[in-house]
Amino acid sequence: MSTPSRPTADVSVRVGWADDAEAIAAVQVKAWRREYVGLLPDEVLASLDPADFAEAWRASIGSPKDARNRVLVALERNTVRGFAVTGPAQDPDCDPVSDGEVVELTVDPDHTRAGHGSRLLQAAAETLKADRFARAVFWLASTDDARRAFVTGAGWDTDGAHRELDLHGDGSVRVKQVRLHTDLSDV
Repeated sequence: MSTPSRPTADVSVRVGWADDAEAIAAVQVKAWRREYVGLLPDEVLASLDPADFAEAWRASIGSPKDARNRVLVALERNTVRGFAVTGPAQDPDCDPVSDGEVVELTVDPDHTRAGHGSRLLQAAAETLKADRFARAVFWLASTDDARRAFVTGAGWDTDGAHRELDLHGDGSVRVKQVRLHTDLSDV
């Protein structure tokens, strides 16, 4: 007697296509509007337009500045639920030949806790390893305890590096960040 199969979600991660630009931009704007409340003025958040971001995404995907720059998308059926960006690490203390970076990892805030972030983080690490990086780094806000717990739960650890970003360029909005890293040989 066979056991009836249970339905499974149709979820995956793949390399982003130029046709994904609008969907990636929509996820980015939605996430930023929640993530940056209190950091950016309300009028700035309200003025974010996915169409403005979509053109930049289309260019980034279609003509990356480095062949190792990648955009990955998390899908639920055919709908983009999140994205990750990988490439060579740009920090002065990193080696751009052996150190890769997860530049961004964003999940639609209405679809968190569904595994999209975990799949993206794993795919990002595998992509960096396939691009022959030995180590990966990932910057995040020092106050983002949930994201830090998520990333360290996946085996990453802080490496002692920290920085402060000046979001407006005038010193009015500063974000402190910490860097996490992982050895890609175990991926």
